[in-house]
Amino acid sequence: MGLHLHILLLQCLISTFVLNAFAFSDETVDKLLPVKSDGYCSRILRAQGTRREGFNEFRLRVEGDPELYSPGTTYRVTLYASSPSYFRGFTLIALKEGKEGDNDEDYAGNFEIIDEEDTQFMTNCPPAVTESTPRRRTRIQVFWTAPPSGAGCVILKASIVQKRIIYFQDEGSLTKRMCEKEPLSEGATERPIIDCCACGTAKYRMTFYGNWSEKVHPKDYPRRANHWSAIIGASHSKDYVLWEYGDYASEGVKQVAEFGSPVKMEEEIRQKGDDVLTVIKAKAQWPAWQPLNSSLILFCLVYRRSAPSAEFSVDRTRHLMSFFTMLGPSPDWNVGLSAEDLCTKECGWAQKVVQDLIPWDAGTDNGVTYESPNKATIPPEKIRPLTSLDHPQSPFYDPEGGPITAVARVVIERIARKGEQCNIVPDTVDDIVADLAQEDKDEDDTPETCIYSNWSPWSACSSSTCDKGKRMRQRMLKAQLDLSVPCPHTQDFEPCMGPGCSDEVDASTCMVSEWITWSPCSVSCGMGMRSRERYVKQFPEDGSICQLPTEENEKCIVNEDCSPSSCLMTEWAEWEDCSATCGMGMKKRQRMVKMPPSDGTMCKTDLTDVEKCMMPECHTIPCLLSPWSEWSDCSVTCGKGMRTRQRMLKSPVELGECNEELEQVEKCMLPECPTDCMVSEWSEWSECNKSCGKGHVIRTRMIKLEPQFGGEPCPETVQRKKCKIRKCNRGSSDEKRRRKEAHEKRRSKQTREEPQDEQHPGCKMRPWSVWTDCTKLCGGGIQERFMMVKRRFKNAQFTSCKDKKEIRACNVNPC
Repeated sequence: MGLHLHILLLQCLISTFVLNAFAFSDETVDKLLPVKSDGYCSRILRAQGTRREGFNEFRLRVEGDPELYSPGTTYRVTLYASSPSYFRGFTLIALKEGKEGDNDEDYAGNFEIIDEEDTQFMTNCPPAVTESTPRRRTRIQVFWTAPPSGAGCVILKASIVQKRIIYFQDEGSLTKRMCEKEPLSEGATERPIIDCCACGTAKYRMTFYGNWSEKVHPKDYPRRANHWSAIIGASHSKDYVLWEYGDYASEGVKQVAEFGSPVKMEEEIRQKGDDVLTVIKAKAQWPAWQPLNSSLILFCLVYRRSAPSAEFSVDRTRHLMSFFTMLGPSPDWNVGLSAEDLCTKECGWAQKVVQDLIPWDAGTDNGVTYESPNKATIPPEKIRPLTSLDHPQSPFYDPEGGPITAVARVVIERIARKGEQCNIVPDTVDDIVADLAQEDKDEDDTPETCIYSNWSPWSACSSSTCDKGKRMRQRMLKAQLDLSVPCPHTQDFEPCMGPGCSDEVDASTCMVSEWITWSPCSVSCGMGMRSRERYVKQFPEDGSICQLPTEENEKCIVNEDCSPSSCLMTEWAEWEDCSATCGMGMKKRQRMVKMPPSDGTMCKTDLTDVEKCMMPECHTIPCLLSPWSEWSDCSVTCGKGMRTRQRMLKSPVELGECNEELEQVEKCMLPECPTDCMVSEWSEWSECNKSCGKGHVIRTRMIKLEPQFGGEPCPETVQRKKCKIRKCNRGSSDEKRRRKEAHEKRRSKQTREEPQDEQHPGCKMRPWSVWTDCTKLCGGGIQERFMMVKRRFKNAQFTSCKDKKEIRACNVNPC
């Protein structure tokens, strides 16, 4: 096969490739199918070249790894080689499934060049992309815009050229198949389109576990004030949408996404009337991290850290569930579920739903980092998920375009059902028992082997208003007759409202909802106003006007001092649980700096608020402990040490054994201790650098440790002192000197011929040699040089005509 035929076939494979850069074997070229006259290169990808099925050193990847594509959407496509592999040339095309690529209609979508130095469109195949120059590379990227609706499934295919080898993988890692996503209405989230056929109602518990932590998401992780805002959501009908992908954020969504305030969104939800069955609310989480596995959850419960949760109900018309919470601090990033359907196709209620959550951008703020300054997006953008290629400064950025690790998980579990059920597929026995257990909760199942005291009276309600609270009663375990039979709890809780409030409302009276939480203060600094609202749930049957107020206003102070040194703070988070389960305890709440002072000074405002809290009396509780003391001072004044704190057993010992720890120890870190410079011992004195007369000797020492953190500086590392061996011989008389001068004059012609030689009385010397290599590379060494006798005159004394040597220090820097 001639050279011209080789070139003709290779042009179809690699287009503008420099043809003489590669020498393909006849065996490889023979496997390529003939080139069609129309110039299309689809034959390349169908050719039976050197096939590597299942070999994944080369990979074709579409950003986000989607199985479905949205018509007209642009995707980033990457072709890369795993280390240490590489490729020199490539071809990339997108074909409609089942098409051969013989004409323009067979190709799907359009490629867009990102880097013209790396990629270009193929000369004799315009829909395809190839390399600009043949060189070693491990990665190229292009954009691909999906075709319009109706194109069906698309096959992205690539071939790789490496040295003499051509790689084809029609069904391997160099091929990506994507099908068209079903069309949705403009800006709508993919929601159920069928009605729910389940009967009765179901009650669920939603639990939110944060997985956003410095260990999992280390880049620029905000160590201070990281938190999840209060959760707000609802169970609702398909006619109402709280928030959705591809739509614009409402004012309520914006307030949650930017400031973590659920007030406006709760107001929007409550205005939807019959479309909403339950408003879902859960407390904020400070700090953000909440472990996902059960052993760590138990750890958190011990230390009064429980995952935020809320209960809600669903029925046949309101069977969807949505919620929203802010990831803080952040510009407008959030997580949540939109229109999660809890009604099954079998006309039952889902037993359990578990979803891992990635962050979303609400499209209202332009920030790209956690603590970017507030800068509104004008005009607003649509709600979308964050990706790892959004911005190089983003904490989720990944140059490879990999998926973002989930920042949270939500678990939705069914805890009870009411009314007649109409499942097509019957529940399992365990499923039925789980529901029955809820209904039988009030029955006393105390084993006969457990002897208790009588229940104490109910404590006062934890709420002093008409907001819902809880009250508690206790009993003491007096005896356990059979240790193999566990005894139930000794505390009991039930919901309650403050004095003067009743759960039962006469149908003829005006019935109002609970107060919605206070709005943010109207000013960012100084005196302002805030308000809260409630709505009428039931009007009087006699048609009269409801006289109860539905709006309240009060003054609020954000920062009394509105100077340039004042801070702009967020609203306080909700109070944490009381530190004590009975008696007097402490509770705290936190807030964060929203905007630091404009003059650059530090904020002097408290970020933590602490107050006392009173739980029921502790007279029947066997183990009563005092609050923890403050942490002791660190055991050292600098560096790493330990600190401790203690608490005391307050309840009498005879009431029962207390196994709670009374002392805790943890590590503490203070500024590093000063470290003085350390040097070695002095070396021996060197030999005198002169053989007669006055000279000097030296000695050195090396630096073993540089001073750190303000330690003592290093002393001198080289010392020199004088040395005197003997006087140099200058001649015995004037006559000798004259004879010597005459002798030297006679030989002046010879000496002029060798002017570089250094002369000494009575002998002729060679020039100094070059310095020898240093005896050490670091830490203080020695160099030497020599002057050798070239010729000794007859009248020369031995002591005045001999070889010379000089010594000096070198490489005194520490190793």
